[in-house]
Amino acid sequence: MATVTFDKASRIYPGSTVPAVDALDLEIADGEFLVLVGPSGCGKSTSLRMLAGLEDVDKGAIRIGDRDVTMLPPKDRDIAMVFQNYALYPHMSVADNMGFALKIAGVSKDEIATRVAEAAKILDLSQYLDRKPKALSGGQRQRVAMGRAIVRNPQVFLMDEPLSNLDAKLRVQTRTQIASLQRRLGVTTVYVTHDQVEAMTMGDRVAVLKDGILQQCASPRELYDHPNNVFVAGFIGSPAMNLLTVPLAEGGATVGGKVGSPKLIPLAPEISRAAAAGSGEVTIGFRPEDLRMVSAEEGWPIEVDVVESLGADAYVYGHVSTADGASKDIIVRTDGRVPPSKGETVHVAINSDHMHTFHAVSGERLGA
Repeated sequence: MATVTFDKASRIYPGSTVPAVDALDLEIADGEFLVLVGPSGCGKSTSLRMLAGLEDVDKGAIRIGDRDVTMLPPKDRDIAMVFQNYALYPHMSVADNMGFALKIAGVSKDEIATRVAEAAKILDLSQYLDRKPKALSGGQRQRVAMGRAIVRNPQVFLMDEPLSNLDAKLRVQTRTQIASLQRRLGVTTVYVTHDQVEAMTMGDRVAVLKDGILQQCASPRELYDHPNNVFVAGFIGSPAMNLLTVPLAEGGATVGGKVGSPKLIPLAPEISRAAAAGSGEVTIGFRPEDLRMVSAEEGWPIEVDVVESLGADAYVYGHVSTADGASKDIIVRTDGRVPPSKGETVHVAINSDHMHTFHAVSGERLGA
């Protein structure tokens, strides 16, 4: 087992002046499950491929344990990679696929058979060892790819969107198996996904990237409760956090209503002062579950556009009219047994203990 360190590592592709990964600084602890997440093109797969040795590091360094592996070829890094498309040899049996890397490395047949049998038992593949990949389901093929990585006893597992080819139900099942397996084996794991639900449910920590730049790296709970900026706030959470950029007023900010009758959202004086620097507005954020239905006197009006009923809960998708006449989308989680109707106007208020404030220009978090 080993730690992994990205020391201001950058990758600039030929013909481009903008780094695909820009000075990535990241420390991954021994045995940690770290997830790299972000939208397409954010640099997460490039970061993983830099660690694997499949992409050059143009600036900075990468270390596995105490070894600087920046210039080492992939075969000398003691890593095992699980790809999105499984990359199994169709003419080989499951056992031969799992043991192939060991065979190439000159490991004895008895040792290969022992390691393959152990991995197959862990992954519940023992009864499939004589089958060819075409005779397996997508989930079973993915477990074979995992087994091929396990038998090598690497210092680090690298996984590049390994569940993206599976259907929704199988993804949920397989991600639970992968997380459980990693904890049993205790192998340092770097996992790439664009699915933030996957990231939040699997990782010990989650690193959020945008445009090649690390935005925040923290536990899933920390990301959800204390996002560093507007991007992280809007990316983490399903449904996404509501974000409104609203005008500052004496004692806070104003939301909703027609001109002349907006509702005041109280803000601490230090937050109002920080928000006022360079702008007369502030961005407020609040989760769908942190809105509550109230009377017209207490809250501000939302016109209901769509209601998603999920049984115990319902998500109300609506919009609020702002003082300047614009319309902004809002999502509210409410009781699924008595949801409002489409076209209805409801009034809501924010749970102030769970409201987030961000600078309207920089997008950086204001306050604790």
